Amino acid sequence: MCKRPGLLLSISVLCISALIVTFGVVDVELSSGSHFGLGLPAQVPLLFATIFAALVGVFYLKQSWGDLEKGMAGAIQVSIQAIIILVLVGCLVGSWIQSGVVATMIYYGLEVMTPRYFYLASLIISVVVALATGCCWTTSSTVGVALIGISAGLGLPLPITAGFVISGAYFGDKVSPLSDTTNLAPAVSGSELFEHVRAMMTSTLPTLLITAVIAFMMGSSAQGSDGGRIDLIQSMMRAEFNISLWAFIPPMIILVMASMKIPAIPGIVAGIMGSIVLSFVRGSTPFETLEVLFSGYVPEHLSKFAEIATPEAMTEITGTFAQAFTTGSPALGVTSEVFSQVGGLLTQLFTRGGMTSMLETICLIVVALSLGGIMEVCGFLDVILEALMRHVKSVTGMIASVLASAFLANVFLSEQYLSIIVPGRMFKRAFDERTWQNGKKLAPVMLSRSLEDSGTMTSVLVPWNTCGVYVSSVLGVATLDYLPYCFTNWLNPFVALAFTALGLGIVWKDDKAGEKVSESEEIFIPETVAVE
Repeated sequence: MCKRPGLLLSISVLCISALIVTFGVVDVELSSGSHFGLGLPAQVPLLFATIFAALVGVFYLKQSWGDLEKGMAGAIQVSIQAIIILVLVGCLVGSWIQSGVVATMIYYGLEVMTPRYFYLASLIISVVVALATGCCWTTSSTVGVALIGISAGLGLPLPITAGFVISGAYFGDKVSPLSDTTNLAPAVSGSELFEHVRAMMTSTLPTLLITAVIAFMMGSSAQGSDGGRIDLIQSMMRAEFNISLWAFIPPMIILVMASMKIPAIPGIVAGIMGSIVLSFVRGSTPFETLEVLFSGYVPEHLSKFAEIATPEAMTEITGTFAQAFTTGSPALGVTSEVFSQVGGLLTQLFTRGGMTSMLETICLIVVALSLGGIMEVCGFLDVILEALMRHVKSVTGMIASVLASAFLANVFLSEQYLSIIVPGRMFKRAFDERTWQNGKKLAPVMLSRSLEDSGTMTSVLVPWNTCGVYVSSVLGVATLDYLPYCFTNWLNPFVALAFTALGLGIVWKDDKAGEKVSESEEIFIPETVAVE
């Protein structure tokens, strides 16, 4: 007969699993010169954490292996829709790049760059790029690096620039339908993608506006500019892609369909078809247009720009693309080294997309949900949740618990995906079962929104989290140095909690319009308790 785990055992299994994942993922160099952690992909230590939890379940709790398999399969089944969406998103990214949609959005985003409003421009550009690509890491390592270089040329503090780049990148990643975390959170919580995106705007958009005001106030009055670098980026994109306002049609198709509350999969397919038609109109062959759906896009000319080593070679190649590199353009005044560097950055930015690009994310989801399924079958999560829920008496307390749990997962599990999956699996049952004084239950989007408000946004603020390690390395700024200036990231959980406490933006399960309640209405009444 199966045993029910105690609270101490449940916490111990969770902590040991967290230590396994943390030690496997991080690679921190100590002052002595030695290293802590193995620096492995998260999938590997996560597999061993799953094996550990399964061993405890089989040998101590006497769970049958068949039940554990069913638990893993059931957990993975929850993410099937997200996996399908991720495959389609890979197709969408590849087709959008190939048809010039992404390049056009970045091109016109760069138009707002001026020295006086550099911080605000950095924020806006990062938002545009992250929205277009659905990836905060790519934004940070490409446009973010370019903005850091411009900041250094203007003599502006790099940590401040890094903070606004990260703020914009994580906002764009969080609300972009192309983002893996934006698809993962609703899959774990049981909500729908576009409903999830709309719900996030309640807490995330005000946070971005606050950050924009701060960026405007901190704007530099430096007189110098690096117009040559910006013009060079635009010129290189003109040489590789067809830049035209027509490229905004595919994104508009998705936005219109989202506003009409059409499900995510048909909306994404429509966006793919729009970009395919755009590519055909611009003269691409059927093979070129359709092959990127599987393998992604590989730039043809940008890679040549990255290989430039001498001024003579730069002169020759700019002559070949005379239409893109116009006479008298500031782009022609840069050195061959800068020319090659910018070419490399753009090559990295646009070499992506396709079904194959999503395989690592899908693998991570499968392994992580397997761990969650085993913990759920063994009852570890239930025991911890029951102990936690005894102290939660209001909607505000519920949301605060999710926000805190997602942040602690970032600290102890050191992985952004796990900060969504683990708390999501823990709290899903509580959201499904708890009835509040008004006789309603919280909608699943309240859980998915809260997971992203904290899990997605705070991951980059933890120095040993994979996000913190990656972003600090590519931008060349220490995590603790840029942390104070990532206003969107650390403000977002507080804004979300404040809105909940004020009864703003609360969505009930049977109220699609998002009924608002006041704090006085948030007293919890268990379903099993009779009320006279």
